[in-house]
Amino acid sequence: MSGGSIAAIIAAVAFLILVLFIGNLLNNVSKSLQEMNRNLTVITKDVDLISHEAEDIMANTNELLTDVNGKVKTIDPLFQAIADLSESTSELNDATKHLTKRVSSSITGEKKTSNIMKAFVAGKSAMDFYKKHHNKNV
Repeated sequence: MSGGSIAAIIAAVAFLILVLFIGNLLNNVSKSLQEMNRNLTVITKDVDLISHEAEDIMANTNELLTDVNGKVKTIDPLFQAIADLSESTSELNDATKHLTKRVSSSITGEKKTSNIMKAFVAGKSAMDFYKKHHNKNV
């Protein structure tokens, strides 16, 4: 065997090792691609299921929202009535405060009140006297 033959044998063995290594690598890549295809199929099915469930949830949510909006429209007059009642109560409180101030000021000006009361009593007495006198004449 000559040096060229030995070099050719070494080159052939190296080429065989390279071919085996590339074959093994391609086999592993093929297995990985098959596994990836299975995973993509499972993921696609899961995404489809999630999509259908999400559609159902959205439909139920829309139905619920429509129901809530209808009920809110039903109770809107109640809130309006409460607001009106609150406004009326506020006005009543203001009127009560005003009346209290007037009564309070009339108590402090008791002389004016007593003079008015005297005039009222005198007027009533005069009216009673007139009625009695008028009844006797009729």
